[in-house]
Amino acid sequence: MAITLKPEAHARFIASIKRFFAETLDEDIGELKASLVLDFVLEEIGPTLYNRAVADAQAKIQDAALELDSACYEADLGYWNRR
Repeated sequence: MAITLKPEAHARFIASIKRFFAETLDEDIGELKASLVLDFVLEEIGPTLYNRAVADAQAKIQDAALELDSACYEADLGYWNRR
C-alpha cells in the first residue's frame, strides 16, 4: 500500500528534509533531492511505521474495551451478591 500525502503535508515534509540537510549535514539540497528522500522514506520506512501505529492503536482500544467491560460488571456483581 502506497502512502500518499496531502499537498500541504508534502510541502511541509520537503521543507523539513531540506532544513535537516542544511543544519545537520551542512548541505543545501533542492526540491528534487528532498522529494526523492521523502519518496524513499514513504516507500521503505513508512509501511513499518504505519503498521506499528495501527498495532499500538488496536492494543489501546482492546485495553480500553477490557477496562470498560470490567467497570460495567463490577457494579452488577455487588447487586447480585446482596440478593
